[in-house]
Amino acid sequence: MTDREEPDKRETYEIRVKGILDRKWSGWFNGMAITFGQASDGSPLTTLTGTVADQAKLRGLLSKLWDLNLTVLSVTRIEPEEPAPHLDHGGE
Repeated sequence: MTDREEPDKRETYEIRVKGILDRKWSGWFNGMAITFGQASDGSPLTTLTGTVADQAKLRGLLSKLWDLNLTVLSVTRIEPEEPAPHLDHGGE
């Protein structure tokens, strides 16, 4: 295998856009969770969070946001949580 990522490895992303995107669009965005908040300047923002199969699917999601004329503020890959280390006390 080359230094490219595994082709079927799903990643979790958080995409923030300026404005309000109605929750009814969740299905169009592969079931991503849609939440609302405010930017530091008080303007409304929408956050989409969910898993994406690969970079091509991520590009497709971003294209859909472009088609809706929404301004993308950030795209962040969410690192998976590390499992707690197993402590071996050697039979104590």
